[in-house]
Amino acid sequence: MEIKRLELGMLRTNGYIAYCEETKKAVVIDAAAEPEKIKNALCELNLTPEAVLLTHGHFDHILAADMLRKEYHIPVGLLSTEADLLADPKKNCSATFFGAPYGISADELFADGQILPYLDGRFRVIATPGHTEGSCCYYAGNEGVLFSGDTLFAGSVGRTDLPTGRAAALGISIKERLFSLPEETLVLPGHSEETTIGEEKRHNPYVM
Repeated sequence: MEIKRLELGMLRTNGYIAYCEETKKAVVIDAAAEPEKIKNALCELNLTPEAVLLTHGHFDHILAADMLRKEYHIPVGLLSTEADLLADPKKNCSATFFGAPYGISADELFADGQILPYLDGRFRVIATPGHTEGSCCYYAGNEGVLFSGDTLFAGSVGRTDLPTGRAAALGISIKERLFSLPEETLVLPGHSEETTIGEEKRHNPYVM
């Protein structure tokens, strides 16, 4: 599996294109904004996207999702407990921070532990409530890669003062669910640079 990172939108959100070089199939993880930029990257790599996977429903992670869905006739999916926030401009913060209310519905609602069919079943859903109630990560175990969204960052964690956020739940999600993964697991977060599980277990001051 190959991965291309794109820095998207006014909050410089990380969007990722994960793909198979042989089959040219791909998924877009967190279609944050700038759909033309995402489409150009897919075109340059000659990729056919199978789905848009969202780690959570905040506006800065979803603004290009509906456009990609319509362009490629592909589903948008996220954890089932995040469906309400995704659709609600007040909860997804678009009404407050984006300046224009925005919400969409999901085509697929995932369950914790579900193996997704895309890219030949490479991804497992890990529910990580805390940043939002329905935040999740996508773990490609055979590849040793975790797409952590806004749950875990390099040296930091996601904020919990927005709708449905809970600090206690975030701590449990990271310590019990993410820190149980192999230490060499590459963590690709929703903002800033990549890290590893081992690095965060040893040095992240917010989850000591």
